[in-house]
Order: sequence, then structure tokens, then C-alpha cells
Amino acid sequence: MGRIEEFEDLRPLLFSIAYRILGSVSEAEDAVQETWLRYELAPERPESVKAFLSAVVTRISIDVLRSARVQREAYVGPWFPEPLLADPYEDPARAAELADSVSMASLLLLERLSPLERAVFVLREVFGFGYDEIAAAVGRSEAACRQLAVRARRHMQAGRPRFAAARREREELASRFFAALSQGDVTGLRDLLAADVSLVGDGGGKAPQLARAVAGADNVARLLASVFDRLIEMGVSFEPHEVNGQPGAIFRDRDDKVLYTVVLDVLDGKVQTVRSVINPDKLTHLGPVADAWALDREVRRARRT
Repeated sequence: MGRIEEFEDLRPLLFSIAYRILGSVSEAEDAVQETWLRYELAPERPESVKAFLSAVVTRISIDVLRSARVQREAYVGPWFPEPLLADPYEDPARAAELADSVSMASLLLLERLSPLERAVFVLREVFGFGYDEIAAAVGRSEAACRQLAVRARRHMQAGRPRFAAARREREELASRFFAALSQGDVTGLRDLLAADVSLVGDGGGKAPQLARAVAGADNVARLLASVFDRLIEMGVSFEPHEVNGQPGAIFRDRDDKVLYTVVLDVLDGKVQTVRSVINPDKLTHLGPVADAWALDREVRRARRT
């Protein structure tokens, strides 16, 4: 194969590595594009194209993440990864690791790691790279990479829930959740929520959002039902859709523009967390984005009249 064909064959893997390190679809796509430019300019074909490109995209992603950390410290409100509807990379031998690592909960745990720890964890635990390949990618010795992997694994395991729900259980619970939401069924919603459930939104100061997280089954159920009831009157609809490997939905305005996404964390037969991403900068890869401020003003006017 020529360089273009070789690169395109590995593009899904490169994007998946970059997204897990960065938590951003747009930044991951930029990192992959920069990787291609460096490969195109490389004077000689590397012995292992996969190892070379994986190392390049990892180093680029680490540099971008170090810069992004400064911006995230000044971020307005909670920061969530950009929603990913489908992971382009598939590997049956590592399906479980790939699915778990792309969830919102896992990506938020990865935020606790240093950029180097995060990169080593992603390459080793998610994609199964050897320590010799990882050492070449991050510019550290194999012994140092093993230590980084141990620390990263310890942090990740400490933050994970004890029992993860099976896929079928998550999908069934999500179906009941969105059915209750569409009907404004407060009781039905409350029955599906954990007692200490939390509702959290990421608007980044660029869209209307809750001033703080809402906690408790009764509070969350009532707020969800009342808000969606008003949105329905404004022509808002939603389509259930897997988001970051978890059950969720895409909400759209009357013009079919993306308003926000919702993803559910399910554990022990209950919804533990409801996360929404409404920051328009994080939704552009999903299609035309709605003007959430205009819709909010419309809802407020309707309430006054």
C-alpha cells in the first residue's frame, strides 16, 4: 500500500487513541491530521507504520492535553468530554476494554491522571501495546512506563464503581427512563433513579445550564419532567442514541438542530448520574447546533404569559 492507504487503514485506531487521551472529538481529529502531515514528510518509511503513527499521535495528544489542562482549570462549571456517538476503531479481542474506556465516567477518571499517566494507561490497558512501544511513544524508559502504568491503574480502580451494569440491563432501563420522560411521568422517573442520583450539565458558560448539580431522586425527577414538558411545547424532541458507549439521547429543536446530549450512568438497576452536554462548542461535530439561549428566552416568555 501507499502512504495514504496505510494511513487511512490506521486512522480509526489513531483517532481512538487521541480521543481517549484528550476527551475531545475536534482535538483528536486535529491530532490525527497533524500525524498525517508528519508521516507525509517523513523521509523514510518506518519499519512498523502502526508503531510509528501511534507514537506520533500519542506525543501530539500529550502536548495538546498539557495545554488544555490550563484551559480546563478556568472552565465555567463542570467539564465533560465531547460526546462520541460511535468509536471508529473495533477490535473483538479488546472489545470490553474499548467500550469501558470511552464512557463518560472513565474519561472523567482519566482526567485525574497526569498526561503521561493517561497516555501510558490508554496505550497499555485499552489498546494492549507493549512497554517497548509505549516507551518509544512517550519518551521514557520501559521501567518508568511500568511505574506510570501501575500508578494510573491504581487511580482508575479506586474511582470505578464496584459493579457495572450489563449492556442489556442498561438499555432496558434507559428505554423506560426516556419513555417516562416523554410522558412527564414524575413517579415513573423517580422509580428508576438511585436515591442519591445527580443531574449535572456542561454548558461552559456558553449555554443556559443549571447553576449547580441537582441531587436526589425526587428533585431530579421533578426537574426533568417539568423542564422537558416546557421544551415539548417549544417543539423540542429527542432520539435515544448510544453516547460514549452508554445509553443516552440527542435532543433537537424544532428545526432539527442539536440542542444537547444526555448520557445515563446505570448501576445496580438504577440511574446513578444524568449528564448533559449543552456547550455548543462540544456539539458541532454532531451537526448544526441550536441556539440554546434563544430557546431559553422563548421558554421564559411562554412561562410569563
